[in-house]
Amino acid sequence: MSSHSSPHSSLRSLTLIDNWPVPTAAAAVVRADGTVLGTHGPAGHRFPLASVTKPLAAYAVLVAYEEGAVELDEPAGPPGATVRHLLAHTSGLAFDESRVTSAPGERRLYSNAGFEALGDHVAKAADMPFAEYARQAVLEPLGMTSTTLAGSPAKDGVSTVADLVRFVAEVQSPRLLDPRTVAEAMTVQYPGTKGVLPGYGHQNPNDWGLGFEIRDGKSPHWTGASSSPRTFGHFGQSGTFLWIDPVAGAACVALTDRAFGPWASEAWPPFTEAVLEELRG
Repeated sequence: MSSHSSPHSSLRSLTLIDNWPVPTAAAAVVRADGTVLGTHGPAGHRFPLASVTKPLAAYAVLVAYEEGAVELDEPAGPPGATVRHLLAHTSGLAFDESRVTSAPGERRLYSNAGFEALGDHVAKAADMPFAEYARQAVLEPLGMTSTTLAGSPAKDGVSTVADLVRFVAEVQSPRLLDPRTVAEAMTVQYPGTKGVLPGYGHQNPNDWGLGFEIRDGKSPHWTGASSSPRTFGHFGQSGTFLWIDPVAGAACVALTDRAFGPWASEAWPPFTEAVLEELRG
């Protein structure tokens, strides 16, 4: 992380968050080499992440995989499902309950229950609570001192823009994981699988990597019209998102304290467009 980056935005596009109908918002853009191109709003304010918790939890699961505590294709969750199915939302578990609604690998059923099953699986394998494993595996080494993953690994994380800048810098230039593992995480798992993207309806295909949603050709979508198809990331029902666009060579984090709704569907894509345009300019 470059220490010389100014705490104030050098990107004018970030000031668009001032127009969002939310009590509090903060955002940042960071390049693949860790250079923070700009931050705007209270970067140290702790926001509930909702589902932006999932990429952090997934990263911890991938550390467990590299440490040999779990294998991606070992059984986990409902019968016939694996760690990979759970990470890619294809285990067949329902959205918010441990009820099986389809066979593993058949449909992309976005599932909080699936991530809770993942947390339990890693906790057993590592012989410690998942939140503690994630702290030791990801948060502590990255210096994410204001982030906690207590509660559900699907949705109970709390973090700051300053901490998530460290996380998206890591994902773009991995030090905790082998770059090949991260490349796998941003590659479509079970290609051609259809399903519902929460808030955006049925998508065919509904592409997903390992814990990260992949933009591809989805429409409508929460990123921008000029976001590359390779863009991957996550948004949360608490009005939060992070995306990484490998073609733009940058990542963006935005956190708010207003629940996702039509305001976000309207505000986020033009914001992302403006950021990408400024990066290109």
